[in-house]
Amino acid sequence: MIALQNLSKKWIAIGLVVALAVVAVLTWLGPVEKVLGENLRLVLLHGAWVWAGKIAFALSGLAGLLYLALRRPWQHDASQALAHTGLVFWLTYLPMSVLIQQINWGGIAWQEPRFRIPLAFGVAAVLLQIAVGLFNTHWLTALVNLVFGSALWVALRGAENFLHPNSPVFGGNSVRIQSHFLLLLAAALVVGMLLTVLLFPARKTTSQPEIK
Repeated sequence: MIALQNLSKKWIAIGLVVALAVVAVLTWLGPVEKVLGENLRLVLLHGAWVWAGKIAFALSGLAGLLYLALRRPWQHDASQALAHTGLVFWLTYLPMSVLIQQINWGGIAWQEPRFRIPLAFGVAAVLLQIAVGLFNTHWLTALVNLVFGSALWVALRGAENFLHPNSPVFGGNSVRIQSHFLLLLAAALVVGMLLTVLLFPARKTTSQPEIK
């Protein structure tokens, strides 16, 4: 990430736009199937997008843990940049989820834990990031990101499924669908990496522990 930071923000932003274009093209070229038809393409994008957000939040928590242990400024910065990246994915994934429910189920399934829990965590993430921004205390920010990332994974892992299938992609036998999902996920992770670099504060790193 430090090497990427040495590139100008302009080139990183251009790379981000290209990566988003690749995601769009991959979605457009996505497979179809008998039940969902062309709607499967949006379902695959939705799945890749939420996984990219989960991974960003997990890495944010890991960076927060490293900061609490070692107190290096770059670890705090990485934790925050990754948290903001995760939030961007999450806040764009939720409307996508609503659209998919409207198309495939004919309405919003409020009783579906796989929707209620991400929605609750989305609201919590916004409020928590506002709060840590106001407090501007590095150890508190790192702790919040660690707890939030851990809680998100635990909550989603234990969530029941009512209408949502247990494994929409890998529960089937279509290698093409599974391969296309992995391509979308890889492209989404590239988007996340570039966005994280853009959000990473431009300041000199130091090998000395930080007390703040």
